[in-house]
Amino acid sequence: MKNIKAYITKNKDRFIDELIELLKIPSISADANYKKDIIKTAVAVKIALEKAGCTKVEICETTGCPIVYGEKIIDANLPTILVYGHYDVQPADPLELWTSPPFEPVIKKTKIHPEGAIFARGACDDKGQMYMHIKAFEYMIANNNLPCNVKFMIEGEEEIGSPSLEYFVKQNQEKLANDIILISDTGMISNTQPSITTGLRGLSYVEVEVTGPNRDLHSGLYGGAVANPINILTKMIASLHDQNNHITIPEFYDKVLELTNEERIEMAKAPFSLEDYKKTLEIESVHGEKGYTTNERNSIRPTLDVNGIWGGYTGQGAKTVIASKAYAKISMRLVPNQTPNEITTLFQKYFKSIAPKSVSVKVTPHHGGFPYVTPIDNIGYKAANKAYTKTFGKPAIPQRSGGSIPIVALFENELKSKSILMGFGLDSDAIHSPNEHFGIFNYLKGIETIPLFYKYFVEMS
Repeated sequence: MKNIKAYITKNKDRFIDELIELLKIPSISADANYKKDIIKTAVAVKIALEKAGCTKVEICETTGCPIVYGEKIIDANLPTILVYGHYDVQPADPLELWTSPPFEPVIKKTKIHPEGAIFARGACDDKGQMYMHIKAFEYMIANNNLPCNVKFMIEGEEEIGSPSLEYFVKQNQEKLANDIILISDTGMISNTQPSITTGLRGLSYVEVEVTGPNRDLHSGLYGGAVANPINILTKMIASLHDQNNHITIPEFYDKVLELTNEERIEMAKAPFSLEDYKKTLEIESVHGEKGYTTNERNSIRPTLDVNGIWGGYTGQGAKTVIASKAYAKISMRLVPNQTPNEITTLFQKYFKSIAPKSVSVKVTPHHGGFPYVTPIDNIGYKAANKAYTKTFGKPAIPQRSGGSIPIVALFENELKSKSILMGFGLDSDAIHSPNEHFGIFNYLKGIETIPLFYKYFVEMS
């Protein structure tokens, strides 16, 4: 690609300023109070696609948050790349742990990002990584070197499980028809060692409610005589893992796809420092399923984690009360051959079975997603690897991710297309956490690398 570095250098400040303006909008899909901001963000994405050079852009209404669709078709005989991303973000809580307001983006230098990083909710997940694709497309249009057709599908519900996307995809298969799907919603090993995500874990997300007495009770008058739902809930949750941190739900592991020793050896070749990992998280020791390494635990093994737990009095001062109800939100990350519906059913059955008769239990499924693995011998992976090799000076390492992007399996089932996960974020970017950020280096390197994927993919097709 001619003059790509010069184009990025010339437009660097504008690229950063545009992303900062997008990050100022609190497009939180989980909270209906931000509906206007969701719409505002969708409009901003539409305008950005139009300015970049799409000849057709529309905001597609759904039963939830709108999807922004754009396209540039230059020749029906050429391959078509479908770019997927999302403009919604996670809630910013807890706000008090942010060093700067989550929707007032600032650039700060860090040890990992000496050139600076943009600190804001959504900086890395996924506004920054999504916007790289729009700017890469802008470069190809401006320099008359777009080598194929391109379509954009930018949604606003990924952070709540993409509830409207399946229907949209099924109803618009011709519109979304493509030869490969390109996604940047993952990360890479480091700024000196690129990697390509070849696997994602699936997800089963549930909320549990444990009910004891029909009202909150005085803990002095009733303590010791009736069940305390909070006490019982914590015991039930604790029993979901054994002493080896193995999940105790019957049949939970029955369909888990085990990697061969050879595959585990290949995984272990990826650069990783356990000491740096612990130091970054400020922990003395790691924790997890016995018999597996840290990188295996967070990628190829299923998990069960409590994401939130509450009940009773949590205000200032003391209130001696036995709560009527206690609640928890629980997520289970799944690996190949596990399905969200089956795992959710197993959880419901088991969790209710371990409850004492002194309480009642309700399990409400929320959202889920299927795990996904992409082969490294297809041309999409090869094109991505060649692009990374060109811009980073070394080949990418294939890597399984512990995260979930539920729609990837949906795309393959409905659109019959493989997805290539070209992430440019880092594990240290604090996605979903306070002080989320995205390196300026990573942002610009993504803009530089993406056009090369287009070039190599067309050449190999």
